[in-house]
Amino acid sequence: MWEIILAAGWPIWPLVIASVIAVAIIGERSFALRENVVSPKNLLPELQAWLAKGGITKDTINRLEQHSLLGRVFATALANAKNSREVTKESIEETARAVAHQMERYLSTLGTIATVSPLLGLLGTVIGMVELFGAFTTQGHDVAQFARGISVALYNTAAGIVVAVPAMIAYRYFRTKVDALLIEMEQQAIKLVEIIHGERQ
Repeated sequence: MWEIILAAGWPIWPLVIASVIAVAIIGERSFALRENVVSPKNLLPELQAWLAKGGITKDTINRLEQHSLLGRVFATALANAKNSREVTKESIEETARAVAHQMERYLSTLGTIATVSPLLGLLGTVIGMVELFGAFTTQGHDVAQFARGISVALYNTAAGIVVAVPAMIAYRYFRTKVDALLIEMEQQAIKLVEIIHGERQ
């Protein structure tokens, strides 16, 4: 691996840094967007049990806020339970926007890496071609410089693609997962509003 980096020259270093950042984001988002952390399916039944035992208390709201991202939305709904349905929905929507922003954290960076990496690879290709043509002189050509120019061009082109493809796949996957989780959270929040206002048991 080190030999490849040396053969690719300095243009590959931005791609190396981009790949490290992409791997870190993929790992962090994989951990942060687990379903039991974001929108556990058993939270609404548990909340109904809590309400049946003691009603809406400050302790219940605090426990929900610490439980999960969906719990934060539920906590907002309970904190506004005495208000009208419209006010409750508006407060839920405000909290949901903040939760959505948290779920989408770093995804724009990952998308940028996927978009820019091929361009960085192309930059390395151009630099390699410059070195390649610089090998030709009126006295002949420098075989070593010619070979180095080819190495720089090809390695950077390949590296740009290698970094971009997994980053784009991961970006699309996380975007789809976030959208699905937001829809699930919205449905759960609607059910809770109906429960609070007495339209569902």
